[in-house]
Amino acid sequence: MPDEPDDFLARHFQTSGIDLRSKVDELTSLMAPANSLNRELYREMLITIIRMGQADRNRWDAKIMLQTLREMEHAFSVLEQFKRRRKVTVFGSARTPVDHPIYQLARELGAQLARHDLMVVTGAGGGIMAAAHEGAGVDSSLGFNITLPFEQSANATVNGTSNLLSFHFFFLRKLFFVKEADALVLCPGGFGTLDEAIEVLTLIQTGKSPIVPVVLLDQPGGNFWQEALQFIERQLKDSGYILASDLNLMTLVYSADAAVEQISQFYSNYNSSRWLNKRYIIRLNHPLNNAALTTIISQFSDISKTGDFELLERADDSQDADELAGLPRLVFDFNGRNHGRLRELIDFINLRENWSSE
Repeated sequence: MPDEPDDFLARHFQTSGIDLRSKVDELTSLMAPANSLNRELYREMLITIIRMGQADRNRWDAKIMLQTLREMEHAFSVLEQFKRRRKVTVFGSARTPVDHPIYQLARELGAQLARHDLMVVTGAGGGIMAAAHEGAGVDSSLGFNITLPFEQSANATVNGTSNLLSFHFFFLRKLFFVKEADALVLCPGGFGTLDEAIEVLTLIQTGKSPIVPVVLLDQPGGNFWQEALQFIERQLKDSGYILASDLNLMTLVYSADAAVEQISQFYSNYNSSRWLNKRYIIRLNHPLNNAALTTIISQFSDISKTGDFELLERADDSQDADELAGLPRLVFDFNGRNHGRLRELIDFINLRENWSSE
């Protein structure tokens, strides 16, 4: 989107006789700390509101903008207290009965995740959502409920607690499902579950969401996800609609233990990633040895624009959080296209034999 705030304010000043530029600058200085790295971002937010006010949009547009900003700010505020804990978003049918094997599996999943100090995020409803929260307990549960025209209550674990957020808009709720997720587990479900599965995979495949484990969980002997994967491979991969390596973005398992193991293994050495000056940075919990770097250069050059990979001992910029700045990192010119191959690289650096013993 074009960034022309000063020109916009100058034009508005000419028509209104009010120096909005100085007013916005004054308000920005009053509301944000002087040392905040976000001051310019807050200024742009104010200018966006001014632009909408000048156009005097219809009331529905204005209400959408207001509700969106309110819900996002409230969610940011509530979730701030949980930001140091990794979270796993669990999807599945709200219609799964309590006596169904998948319900029992989801409950065990929640308990296992809590034992690994992972928070369980669900839509706060019944079925799989209730089961996962029952297993995790309230201290390890977060519920993102949706406000509907008919009566909609959260499940007993999170209802009435500070661990429950309610959203008016589905798109904001879906945003936070993905934004807060360090991993996603998908149990069998209906249209909503399939919608979330495809959207999550699309966001990761296109680089619009950070790469995280996507685990498809079914009961032993179940074929829900197996048949879905067969369709994806036969109709999407074989038709050239997706890359063969895109199948690496998801893993099918048949037990809670296996699901949690997939998540734990993913973060055994991989910590997080980011872009900086058009270079892709993978933060590591443990440095890699020289043999591993040689293998990476040889086997993963196809996803680096230059073919080169570099190991750094720590951050070379001042924008990383303190707890991340001291982590070793792998840096390269990622082509931004093949995230399935990127997942293969992450799996490689997570192998213990590739870690340095120093």
